[in-house]
Amino acid sequence: MSSGSDITIWIAFTAGILSFFSPCVLPLIPSYITYITGLSFGQLKEAHPSTKVRVTVLLHSLTFIAGFSAVFISLGAVAGVASTAFQTHMREGLVWIQKIGGVLIFLFGIHMSGLFHFGILLGEKRVQIHRKPSGFIGTFLVGLAFAAGWTPCIGPILGAILALAAGSTGGVGRGILLLTVYSAGLGIPFLISGLLFHTFLAFFNRFRKHIRIMEILTGILLMIVGAMLFFDVFGRLAGYLYRWFPVV
Repeated sequence: MSSGSDITIWIAFTAGILSFFSPCVLPLIPSYITYITGLSFGQLKEAHPSTKVRVTVLLHSLTFIAGFSAVFISLGAVAGVASTAFQTHMREGLVWIQKIGGVLIFLFGIHMSGLFHFGILLGEKRVQIHRKPSGFIGTFLVGLAFAAGWTPCIGPILGAILALAAGSTGGVGRGILLLTVYSAGLGIPFLISGLLFHTFLAFFNRFRKHIRIMEILTGILLMIVGAMLFFDVFGRLAGYLYRWFPVV
């Protein structure tokens, strides 16, 4: 795996974490956890929950994560197919695809930072399941609905990773890998929040006043990534690092 590939993987993982801390996701975590597990708020917020409660949270959280990961990874595969098709039919035009992706990511960053809001990114596309089907199948369906109805806060970040996948040279496998890593970045904090629910509530009460700052920083990061993709900094950086670390 090249150093350039490593960089985009870390960007995808960081994007997943930033999606978790976005103002459209973080405040809803307690509601999602109680909804998918069927446990009461009182049971979850105990400092030392029972083994049964922990196992229930663990299994349902993993099933929920599998649900939204299935959607995101499928989107990554589609982006990879698009990348492969463009490489096959117009290899010389791939550089323009990369530049267009860079521009899109930069615009996503402007939207996230609040410098300018694009109307197409403002409307919510939320799929709601008012009555959760019982068992793990129901939890998986809620995960699918969560991914299918991402809010404007997740949309720009996810769109940036899809643009990276479509502009890469790795094809379908690359798209799947980037979106798998993105899903892990979003899913791991969710799993930890469920297992350490009492600690999460204390953390959230302290952190929520900084959510807007996190949103601005995310927007700045997206603008930097977009500019790097547009000017092919990733490719040059990979070559530079390979000279210093040829074993990577």
